[in-house]
Amino acid sequence: MTTTGKKATTGKSAPAAGKTKTQASKKAQPAASAFSRPLQPSKELAAVVGPDPLPRTEVVSKIWDYIKKHKLQNEANKREIIADEKLAAVFGKNKVTMFEMNKFLAQHLK
Repeated sequence: MTTTGKKATTGKSAPAAGKTKTQASKKAQPAASAFSRPLQPSKELAAVVGPDPLPRTEVVSKIWDYIKKHKLQNEANKREIIADEKLAAVFGKNKVTMFEMNKFLAQHLK
């Protein structure tokens, strides 16, 4: 027996005529996600991240930079943030966990 060099087909159908597989499966996508839309920080939050509108992801990144720069993470429990005067104005209390932090940040972004 000799082989003809043809590959066995998998039974998958070809995409619609004139369209590639990726074009046929794409749907209309929103212009920008809620996370990437610039938001205006409150004056309390602006004292830490600056007064310009920033995407939510950038705000969180700048908050973490501030926390690390000022050594505000609890050494015994790294998930806990000990707020200084500026962060206490944003969080409303002296200690928050890193999981609570986003809840407080959301209240200061419009």
